[in-house]
Amino acid sequence: MLRVAPDPAALYRDAVEEVTRIASEAVRRAGVFTFALAGGSTPRELYRLLAAGDSPFRARLPWDRFEFPWDRTHFFWGDERLVPPDHPDSNFRMARDAMLAIAPVPPDHVHRIRGEAEDAATAAADYEQELRRHFGAGGDALPRFDLVLLGMGADGHTASLFPGSPALGETARWAVAVRRAEDAIDRVTLTPPVFNNAAHVVFLVAGAAKAAAVKQAIEGDAPPERLPSRAIRPLRGTLLWLLEREAAALLGR
Repeated sequence: MLRVAPDPAALYRDAVEEVTRIASEAVRRAGVFTFALAGGSTPRELYRLLAAGDSPFRARLPWDRFEFPWDRTHFFWGDERLVPPDHPDSNFRMARDAMLAIAPVPPDHVHRIRGEAEDAATAAADYEQELRRHFGAGGDALPRFDLVLLGMGADGHTASLFPGSPALGETARWAVAVRRAEDAIDRVTLTPPVFNNAAHVVFLVAGAAKAAAVKQAIEGDAPPERLPSRAIRPLRGTLLWLLEREAAALLGR
């Protein structure tokens, strides 16, 4: 599915409504909502609006049906840099500052990747064990998030799945270490099988700089090795692209 918003304000309104709808439905169905957060700059405003009780967007939502279930939500991350949790580059810190420190989130519902670990391989292994503890998945079973939120870079990467990365071919591990020659900081990312086992995946993309990658991801035929966002194809779930007008400018439909 694809929805194009005419401006950033409309994009974030749509995102608030979509996230809250999925959360509310998950809690009604199973009593809990599992949410894998995206990093980067684009979702910051979404997180802020979800936590802001005086947001004008909240006033337009049917909150009798869609009140955000903070006490039933467990927060995870799709990827993280190997930095301490207070580092400016930390995806955890961005989400904490914008949302988690403001909203009434139980501390034990926050499942972060330990960016302060000795190395990225250790952080990835520890995070996989955290996921197994929470989801109770064993053997070949995969965790099933209710919602995975993803962004996309101008090169088509998503989470820390970059063009040419061996992580794109991972089939067994749930979380892996990622290293790029041009990066000074190593990373940890969830793997495509985990993303593709989610009940809902939402891409949130804004800005003209990403328009070419959006067109290739949605209408092109590039392999995931060249355009990693094309590796995200939920097997038993929904895929929604929420796009701001400039990001969708090159789409043919």
